[in-house]
Amino acid sequence: MKYSPDRIAELNLLLQFNIGSTATGIKVHHDASEEVQSAVKRIFDKGLCTLPDGGYLTDEGIQVAESADKILRVLSSKI
Repeated sequence: MKYSPDRIAELNLLLQFNIGSTATGIKVHHDASEEVQSAVKRIFDKGLCTLPDGGYLTDEGIQVAESADKILRVLSSKI
């Protein structure tokens, strides 16, 4: 299975959260791209964040965001 454009948008959005601080959330504004607005709604529907326009990561959302961050760091490292 490959990452679809929707999954990539969700991963990119999860990377916008500050995983170092559970007290820091995000808000996706109404003038954000349709791609970002749809992605935040999907991660909310999956129970990864607290509000349909962002909010805070849930416990599972934190785990998924940490995994996304780790994948990005590994793939971005120079060999």
